[in-house]
Amino acid sequence: MLKGIDPILSPDLLHALRSMGHGHEIAIVDANYPCDDDAHVIRLDGVLGTRILEAVLSVMPLESRDSGAACRMIVDGNPETEMPIFGEFLDIVARHSDRPLSLAPITPDEFKRRAKSGFAIILSGDGRLYGNILLKKGVVAPPVD
Repeated sequence: MLKGIDPILSPDLLHALRSMGHGHEIAIVDANYPCDDDAHVIRLDGVLGTRILEAVLSVMPLESRDSGAACRMIVDGNPETEMPIFGEFLDIVARHSDRPLSLAPITPDEFKRRAKSGFAIILSGDGRLYGNILLKKGVVAPPVD
């Protein structure tokens, strides 16, 4: 156990988050997401995607200069369709962001391409449809003297 570190952050996940550099992307995906052939999958079976997002953003800064620092998958070809989980994701992102952000809608094909080429995919146990979010890592600013 570590003090001050969310217990959802497993050793593999902490290693991935710490190893990521500025601009790298990481995906949190639902239990239905097809990622068996992807290289770096971190399984957190039984854990909701929203819970994982909260834990990840407790230690990882989002890119502050990119309006697409948090992306969600477009539902059935309609970018305006809102799934209930999108509001939950947005609330969590807002709590951990230093500026207002939206969830940028991207096509399922683009989401899958970027997730596959990203730093890691965190496979949740979340059964909610479209419970997928892509995050771009920002920087931790040095302390001001």
